[in-house]
Amino acid sequence: MAAKPSSSSTSAYSEGSIRVLKGLEPVKQRPGMYTRTDNPLHILQEVVDNAADEALAGYGKKIKLTLHADHSVSVEDDGRGIPYGMHPEENAPVIELVFTRLHAGGKFDKGQGGAYSFSGGLHGVGVSVTNALSTRMEVTSYRDGNSARLVFAGGDVAEPLQVQPLASGERKRGTTVRVWPDAKYFETAQLPMGELVHLLRSKAVLMPGVTVTLVNEKTRETQTWQYKGGLRDYLQQNLHGEPAIPMFEGEGFADRHNDSFAEGEGAAWCVAFTEDGAAVRESYVNLIPTTAGGTHESGLRDGLFQAVKSFIELHSLLPKGVKLMPDDVFARASYVLNAKVLDPQFQGQIKERLNSRDAVRLVSGFVRPILELWLNQHVEWGKKLAELAIKAAQSRQKAGQKVEKRKGSGVAVLPGKLTDCESRDTAHNEVFLVEGDSAGGSAKMGRDKETQAVLPLRGKVLNTWEVDRDRLFANNEIHDISVAIGVDPHGPNDAPDLSGLRYGKVCILSDADVDGSHIQVLLLTLFFRHFPKLVEAGHIHVALPPLYRVDIPARAKKPAAKVYALDDNELAAILDKCAKDGVAREKCQVSRFKGLGEMNAEQLWDTTLNPDTRRLLPVQLLNLDFAGAEGVITKLMGKGEAAARRELMELHGDAVEVDI
Repeated sequence: MAAKPSSSSTSAYSEGSIRVLKGLEPVKQRPGMYTRTDNPLHILQEVVDNAADEALAGYGKKIKLTLHADHSVSVEDDGRGIPYGMHPEENAPVIELVFTRLHAGGKFDKGQGGAYSFSGGLHGVGVSVTNALSTRMEVTSYRDGNSARLVFAGGDVAEPLQVQPLASGERKRGTTVRVWPDAKYFETAQLPMGELVHLLRSKAVLMPGVTVTLVNEKTRETQTWQYKGGLRDYLQQNLHGEPAIPMFEGEGFADRHNDSFAEGEGAAWCVAFTEDGAAVRESYVNLIPTTAGGTHESGLRDGLFQAVKSFIELHSLLPKGVKLMPDDVFARASYVLNAKVLDPQFQGQIKERLNSRDAVRLVSGFVRPILELWLNQHVEWGKKLAELAIKAAQSRQKAGQKVEKRKGSGVAVLPGKLTDCESRDTAHNEVFLVEGDSAGGSAKMGRDKETQAVLPLRGKVLNTWEVDRDRLFANNEIHDISVAIGVDPHGPNDAPDLSGLRYGKVCILSDADVDGSHIQVLLLTLFFRHFPKLVEAGHIHVALPPLYRVDIPARAKKPAAKVYALDDNELAAILDKCAKDGVAREKCQVSRFKGLGEMNAEQLWDTTLNPDTRRLLPVQLLNLDFAGAEGVITKLMGKGEAAARRELMELHGDAVEVDI
């Protein structure tokens, strides 16, 4: 009689256990990696963005979104219509590939032969994600006198492509996409009407002359937007207070003789300075709303600051002892900014924040000279704006001095290795906890002495997850961190005195390798366990230094450049972009930083310390409550949790990239 197989052998880990996700499966398995899952608005935005890209390219004048009674949504445009012929290499109709392949679209080939010069991104996952997360999708393309219809269900083709000629005399063109979002992928199937209206209205604002319509079949309401006056009209309607000076409106775009930027790159903006009321701030990149801002907003801020600062210096308006900072000028600014960037790099797939470093120079370079000219042509208004900025600087400095007096007595002596900043304004001050003395030296030389302090740490910090609070100060590094930031260790239910906090941002800065990640984890453990109120209040941040530097040789009119990449994916994207620009990969010299100590002061400032170009992640609990986060960290950092860690590694080990 044959032996019965044991349960362990039936669940054996073998070649057949490895599963490769194909097509749109990854999206269905992990929808949160590709889109927002709180409601279906973002997957509909992908369809609206495609219609807007057609209008932006000059091929459409109308976009219509209809909310149907059966909970489906359709988006209709009068652009060129999606091509439906066979793809030369893929042996499938192009219209099918656009909706079923994660990296297929008309936005990859910029310049030569591509469908769009400027578009909302380079991920190419757009409408295929919409398709994957919908129970049904109907697509009709009107083009070349025909209508081509294709129906999908759950991301797969349900009814193959049917092409029919239009009725005689009918000259319809464009694309209509009707979507039935699948409720199981979203926390709620309800669309947030306020956000939807804002999205559609903003498209009309940014494309003067294009008509955008919202039709609701249930309520039988129709709303239409068309702004002939563009950004000024829109900002005027949304301002909460009267502008202190006339609105400052302008635009600037690179021409083909520009050495640094591609033809057509640039920005249009409208700025209003008000003395009271909440500020209205909206920014877009190639019509995509960037709700979390980004480098184009940093460029606007820098351009405004530099122009106002030079006006104040020219007319000797700054009182003695007052130091002007960018926020003093920017604090009362409301604006709408629309940037055009050729290959925009966004943070995350949902494109909330622009990360392209060059956008700071791009926007600032156009804003500054135009505002400088305007201020010097309207000196009275210039003086009024200077007065607003100086007043903001004086009240900021006054507040900083008050705090200093209150905490002056009985303060512990600051650690000798701390290189402090000059300012006492907690809102702007930052301290960098830097791994190693050599990196600390570069950081001290490269920092902004006014607002940035540096505390070098020697060796790895203690794992404090199971250390009693009253034993913490036996460790010198932890003692120095606590004294430097001005807050004592505390528990989640304590009410610590945060009035002694000396820095608004406490930034962990370690190498971009495995050891650096380990130091990050140990410091995050320290802050979560013993300084939880700092985490809760958003004071703890992690700086992301780059792993690679790419030296790109001069090409055509573009000068030689140094570009930094955070990881392997960014490195691949940079090399791809160079290849598109006609620079062979072997001509690009790639250097990998072994650590922060290898960077000189200027490189460290440019990549990691400069608020306009660095990447700084705030530490948040996201979708976990405190107890949930505590459970996860106990599993990862607890001494008696080896079995739980092993189970985690067995379950998720294949998702981890190992850097050896």
